[in-house]
Amino acid sequence: MKNLFLFLMLVPCFYLSQMKTGTFSDLETEMLKDPKPIIIHLYTDWCAVCKIEKHSLSKNQETIKLINDNFYLINFEAEKTKEKIKFQGKEFGYLSNGNSGIHELALALSKNKKQPVYPLWIFLDKNQKLVYYHEGAMRPEIMKQKLLEISVL
Repeated sequence: MKNLFLFLMLVPCFYLSQMKTGTFSDLETEMLKDPKPIIIHLYTDWCAVCKIEKHSLSKNQETIKLINDNFYLINFEAEKTKEKIKFQGKEFGYLSNGNSGIHELALALSKNKKQPVYPLWIFLDKNQKLVYYHEGAMRPEIMKQKLLEISVL
């Protein structure tokens, strides 16, 4: 009984520490209801820097709260996502290359059209205009600074 009580007490703590993420398919509907800035985080499953960054970010409760309260976050696995995605009035598909491939949207969002740099962070204002672009790991203090700057736009 004590274990059950302890578990029920801890569940909200774990839930509150989770970052809310969405999908491109939900974004259009959500933006109509409540326009907010958008963060698109491109990553791959093989990217060691992406994994380290995710672990670091998941520990920063203040940043998680800023994102959850003021932004729509889309985590986008650039090389495994195969469904068609509609974004900003265009449709993007998966480009297969044998056993691997890349999503057209990842290429469209990246400044490096041949091979995006991962992780890639794209911050859009609530009108979906680019306000910040960052290739590679983002230090927590830079992330927090950008979140605060953009949330007041």
